[in-house]
Amino acid sequence: MTTTKKSQTISPRMLFRSFAVAEMFTWAGLITALILRAFDVANLVPIAGGIHGFVFLCYSATTSFVWVNQRWPLRLGFTGLLLAIVPFATVPFEILVDRKGLLAGDWRLAPGGEAPHGFIEHVQAWVLRHLLLSIILLILLVTALFVTLLWLGPPVPRN
Repeated sequence: MTTTKKSQTISPRMLFRSFAVAEMFTWAGLITALILRAFDVANLVPIAGGIHGFVFLCYSATTSFVWVNQRWPLRLGFTGLLLAIVPFATVPFEILVDRKGLLAGDWRLAPGGEAPHGFIEHVQAWVLRHLLLSIILLILLVTALFVTLLWLGPPVPRN
């Protein structure tokens, strides 16, 4: 009797799906906050916008990471990134790439996996070999970018 060892890490498919759905929900929150503000109910836009902006950055990082792992064509990877600026478009994109089998498999550059080729794959292999440190560094990087964007202000002038 043989048993197969199930991977202890989250798969590229599950990681991408999680952030695609989170991006959709934060879009819903931001749109709801904009509607409430229009009716002078409450101004929750700064809070909803901040949460959405943070999840947007996380989705973008996740899309890039999965793009490299799955060897998506350039056009498909850019489409995944660009669809984050279209409300609710990340989930249909995730469903489409999943149905085409473009999210199947595990982390190919993880320890014991394929040898990396090129700078980007070497970075991804390092990340997968130093996961906890990478998560901490990614959180710090996304937070620094987020704080910088908050400091710069909203994308449209305030009244």
